[in-house]
Amino acid sequence: MVQKASTLATCDTVTLELIAGALGMAVSEMETLLERTAMSPFIREKKDFHVALADAEGRVIVASGGHTGEFMSAIFEAFPAQEMSAGDIYWYNDCYSSRGIVSHSPDQVFVAPVYFEDRLVGFSQAWAHFNDIGGMHPGTISPDATSIYQEGIIVPVVRLQQGGRRNEDLQRLFERNSRYPQMVRGDIRASLAAVALGERRLAELFDRFGLNVTLAGLEQSFERTASLLTTRFRELFAAGTYSFSEVVATDGKGNGPFNIHMDLTVTPDHVKLDASGTDDQALGPINYLMHVGVPASTLGRYLLSLVPEARANHGVQALIDEVVLRHGSLLQPNPPAALGMRGITAIRSMNCILGIVNQATNGQGGASNSAYVIYNMRGSHAGKPFLLSDGVAIGYGARAFADGIDAVYLVGQKNYPAEFMETVYPIRMRSYGLLKDSGGPGRWRGGCGVFREIEILADEALLSVRIDGVGNPPWGVLGGMPGRGGRAVVNPGRSDERMIEALSDGTVLKRGDVFRIETVGGGGWGNPLERSPEHVRADVLGRFISSASARDDYGVVLTGADLHIDYDATNELRSSSARSAAQGNKVAAA
Repeated sequence: MVQKASTLATCDTVTLELIAGALGMAVSEMETLLERTAMSPFIREKKDFHVALADAEGRVIVASGGHTGEFMSAIFEAFPAQEMSAGDIYWYNDCYSSRGIVSHSPDQVFVAPVYFEDRLVGFSQAWAHFNDIGGMHPGTISPDATSIYQEGIIVPVVRLQQGGRRNEDLQRLFERNSRYPQMVRGDIRASLAAVALGERRLAELFDRFGLNVTLAGLEQSFERTASLLTTRFRELFAAGTYSFSEVVATDGKGNGPFNIHMDLTVTPDHVKLDASGTDDQALGPINYLMHVGVPASTLGRYLLSLVPEARANHGVQALIDEVVLRHGSLLQPNPPAALGMRGITAIRSMNCILGIVNQATNGQGGASNSAYVIYNMRGSHAGKPFLLSDGVAIGYGARAFADGIDAVYLVGQKNYPAEFMETVYPIRMRSYGLLKDSGGPGRWRGGCGVFREIEILADEALLSVRIDGVGNPPWGVLGGMPGRGGRAVVNPGRSDERMIEALSDGTVLKRGDVFRIETVGGGGWGNPLERSPEHVRADVLGRFISSASARDDYGVVLTGADLHIDYDATNELRSSSARSAAQGNKVAAA
């Protein structure tokens, strides 16, 4: 256990900033190394991974993507700190034994202890989504799954390396359970290289600034983040209970909808989030084993945007004192419930917290968004198997001060370039772009989703799809309208056109078939009639919205080939629309 900084030393402001800068650079180096040396496209091209450094107690110091969730408690239970040694590497992907630190099995966690002058001072971690670790179908996760045992090999907390000596047998066992063992081997090597780099950089930091000053700096950073964020939280959240519900439409097995319900109770000396009112777990793989630190991390992301001098670290966890989850519910399923498609429920859970923020702040939290879209094509071509696992961007919700962000795939992750896809997979990208009119109309427009249209060049492929927000689109705020779009269709506009269920697997595609996927836009913020006509015209010219939406949703009349604004007609249309809305409200109230 690390001594508290107050008993050791103090760290002056300049040194504290130098330490923070060095930590940020270390994580950036780790990211770059992992991204450039991994073999699977989901890591190398999509960037579905993150890296982190923690102190000797397992408290997150810094992480890529602003992550603040802990990753050490499961390791400490299996291997107490006093049993660790330099050169060790720990590994796991076990969702249930880690109590949601890992929330679906493809995510692998690798951790090395860091020593300085023979003293444990921290941990270096790499976390990456592996493309295939076995399971019922290539790509591991599938809407077909009803048990976690169908979702790939499960690794409890194990010591992959002890004192610098690798357990090659353990690694070979894991690789043998993948359909693409060489890819898995390369991803393990890349992950371990990033861990080793973080280990070196953290030790160098202690060597540069000294043990006591560095420990003091880390402690002060935790305390500063906790103090700044809890103070801002108390300014925004008056005492009382805030409640919000979200809905997951289906589990892919004919069941649903599933309700997610959260209550945040704030008293002068305690903050409790209670999600026990959430519906029971699902048969299909939409269950989300939510770690108790997730609500504070989610709330912290919002508050960090308001308090830029605070740093994303373990101090965020001071925001919520108690989290109540009900075993057997969608957010705390009993094993062996399937978890592979938990992304839908995870994003909806985050939207619950965003909804609570909006209640406390009169909509300042912004509008919601759906989960990013996943599709998987698998088959063989030219005598070799292929697996195309792709994540597709959606539109983020509008903010109280700006439009939502267009085409985002989960924070800092990336899309597959068309050139890459056509080079590696037997497909042809026919078209790709922003989906017009998908962003929810509002004073601030929701971000647009995207469309992709892909022609199949293989003789045959099987397709799985996960799209959220088709039947229950992302909500708007203070008069903003819901996001739009969201569908998967084969051979659009042809006589053999057919729609695909939003959460499904096993659709057969033949050579020459065209698969089109459209993703959902974010919700809008504020009354669309209050958006400036100039902004609306710019959206039409930029192909974010259509001329029809400009008129019907925003009350803006555009004329001529140059789409000039007819201000007189616009004012009349907006006045008429406002009168109609007011009359409708009176009828509803009656």
